[in-house]
Amino acid sequence: MPSALPDGLPAPLDGSLPASATAGDEPRPFGFYVHVPYCASRCGYCDFNTYTAAELGGGASQAGYADDAIAEVRLARGILGDADRPVETVFFGGGTPTLLPAAELGRILAAIRDEFGLAADAEITTEANPESVTPAYLETLREAGFTRLSFGMQSARTHVLHVLDRHHTPGRAQECVAEARAAGFDHVNLDLIYGTPGETDDDWRASLEAALAAGPDHVSAYALIIEDGTRIASRIKRGELPSPDDDALADRYLIAEELLTAGGLGWYEVSNWAANGAGRCRHNELYWTGADWWGAGPGAHSHIGGVRWWNVKHPKAYTERVTAGHSPAQGREILTEEDRRIERILLELRLKDGAPLSLLKPEGMAAAERAVKERLLDEDRFADRHAVLTLKGRLLADAVVRDLVD
Repeated sequence: MPSALPDGLPAPLDGSLPASATAGDEPRPFGFYVHVPYCASRCGYCDFNTYTAAELGGGASQAGYADDAIAEVRLARGILGDADRPVETVFFGGGTPTLLPAAELGRILAAIRDEFGLAADAEITTEANPESVTPAYLETLREAGFTRLSFGMQSARTHVLHVLDRHHTPGRAQECVAEARAAGFDHVNLDLIYGTPGETDDDWRASLEAALAAGPDHVSAYALIIEDGTRIASRIKRGELPSPDDDALADRYLIAEELLTAGGLGWYEVSNWAANGAGRCRHNELYWTGADWWGAGPGAHSHIGGVRWWNVKHPKAYTERVTAGHSPAQGREILTEEDRRIERILLELRLKDGAPLSLLKPEGMAAAERAVKERLLDEDRFADRHAVLTLKGRLLADAVVRDLVD
């Protein structure tokens, strides 16, 4: 959940949505995102809307957070009315959701279930730092109805974790996978980061091999992005660390594709690999395909029927609003048809199934034809009226997208 919020239009105090947002004969897929903004310490690369105890200040607390989030869930039910919209996915992100007691996360999930109902096959995920959970904690989550866990492993190398200001012990993330399996979780993800200053190709291979050896059915691998205002950005600016090298990042991506594919995981989004369809993160697929979701918590973003809004950032301001029975939304925007067309290209092109060519204007179509010739888009899928990135195209995905949205 990025820390910077757009300006947008003022959001109504009662959170009401235009009638167009909920119109339509067929309800769209619907999910819930719950942002838990607390961390034990701040990672050097993190630009998310998170707070340590020292940064939190007065007027908000971890202890009262579940009640605040539940208040927003109930507000959401009132705003969306009585329409039958069972929740297909719930994702607890942060921050570190597992800094809250497992029973508190379970209470928030129960509120979503009570207010909206959960689909029979609902996917319920929480992110977790490896050092923030125990076998008993994971068992409580499973009993509460959670079905999927996502652990922030990042690297298997001590010196890489040190540069990232990650404080878990190498090997602990892999232990968590075994503990999650023992607790009854069928679906487990490990998050990895490549391109950290000081990381070598061998370091990256070791991290991938360690992740695969743990037996998750999903791995996310993200290139390190240097965000202004972060500790790592300051260290690079002072010359203490080198900037990530684009060629090295490309090499690391190719290594990830090679090892993860050999390990039985196939890519389905540029940065995500899964063992099979059931292993995919269905919640993220809601985002990538423009479905509906309600984002609860400080700084959380929501999207319902072409209306997008974002909550106030600070936990104190968030608590004050929901306690008063008001919407915590700070601003919003109503997407035009052109906005939605562009977003579909931006997001769907990153998927293995790609984006339909019908989304492209003549200039974009001409760019797509050039991309096929340059082997950035799959020629066979192009003939099938879809723009699908090749492996070379995945390395240059942002540039390809920029050309296609013209």
